[in-house]
Amino acid sequence: MMKRAGTVNPVFLLDEVDKMSMDFRGDPSSALLEVLDPEQNDTFVDHYMDIEYDLSKVMFIATANVEHPIPPALKDRMEIIQLAGYTPNEKLEIARQFLVPRQLDSHGLTEDEIRFGEDSLGHLMDSYTREAGVRNLEREIAAVCRKLARRLVEEGRVKKVKAKAKAKGKGASGDAEPAIAVDRELVGELLGKPKFRPYKKLDDSEVGVATGLAWTQAGGELLQSEVGLMKGSGKLILTGKLGDVMKESARAAMSYLRSRADGFGLEPGFHADQDLHIHVPEGAIPKDGPSAGITMASAIISSLLRVPVRGDVAMTGEITLRGKVLPVGGIKDKVLAAYRAGIFEILLPKENDKDLEEVPEEVRDKMKFHLVESMDEVLEIAFDGVVQRAPEVAAEFQKPASEAPPANVAH
Repeated sequence: MMKRAGTVNPVFLLDEVDKMSMDFRGDPSSALLEVLDPEQNDTFVDHYMDIEYDLSKVMFIATANVEHPIPPALKDRMEIIQLAGYTPNEKLEIARQFLVPRQLDSHGLTEDEIRFGEDSLGHLMDSYTREAGVRNLEREIAAVCRKLARRLVEEGRVKKVKAKAKAKGKGASGDAEPAIAVDRELVGELLGKPKFRPYKKLDDSEVGVATGLAWTQAGGELLQSEVGLMKGSGKLILTGKLGDVMKESARAAMSYLRSRADGFGLEPGFHADQDLHIHVPEGAIPKDGPSAGITMASAIISSLLRVPVRGDVAMTGEITLRGKVLPVGGIKDKVLAAYRAGIFEILLPKENDKDLEEVPEEVRDKMKFHLVESMDEVLEIAFDGVVQRAPEVAAEFQKPASEAPPANVAH
């Protein structure tokens, strides 16, 4: 490769190094340790040719979908650069300018026969794919093109359209039918029921439900936390296929609330005779990380005081036992997820202020960000100040439902 490149300082791309595997033929990651180590690669030995070669001037660029499969020793020799997924507008432009023309050409079609509108492409992105890139989007576009190509042939329209296109150069209008417009209804007819349910904000503010934000390999997502109370013995029940870190966040949120019980008008032993159940929907999907801390804390407080959390606000942030809000990752993707779901007000840790620069300006201008440092600030915004009232006022919300209906926060 070096000889073919004709230079001693080429750029080598090592694609998808997270998919390397070790078997009886050898371990490629061990060979890369010497190649990528700047202290050793100036005397790299090629065992096949049994000669030394200087690789110190080569720039190696490696790609990976996820970090954790990469051996720690190999990752230690790399500089990790995180790349966020495409925004919806970027995906739309990529589809219009590259994916659709390429698939039309691959299937022997033209824009005189099939035309994709923005609405149909957006529907494909939201309801048939869930990814950071556009690979699956191109597959769905290809599926639509295949099915429509067959329909055109069966209806005998291909020859008419071709004749019309040929006649255009002679000034003739032709008698071919207009192009097939691909809309939502046609996409559903060709591809069947949507594979994914688009994330949407809550229709109404609800007691015991708070909207959080999560990051996955497919980008940002809404992550709602639900809390239910029942008579019991003080157990904390956690469901929704939560990871160890997320379970610890839930326990930290509960401990914070118990330490601040007086401030919320709660009896010190309020938890002793009731069980508290925290559930994060879509239980088949594993979830982990500390960023749901303030979301679960808000949902717990809402359930205990029977005060609804605002449904038009999303939040993300780690919580400490002192009620401090710590920074989290994936801010760009999380903000975009809220934007797609129609939520334009977000609570973020103050230390994540610098991460907002990565959010596209057209999205940032339409959003309202609350940069918070403590749970007091979170509760002030999420509950419109109801929880911060004097304990005797907050205690009114703990009466039986027949005596005191839940407070209504309209937005």
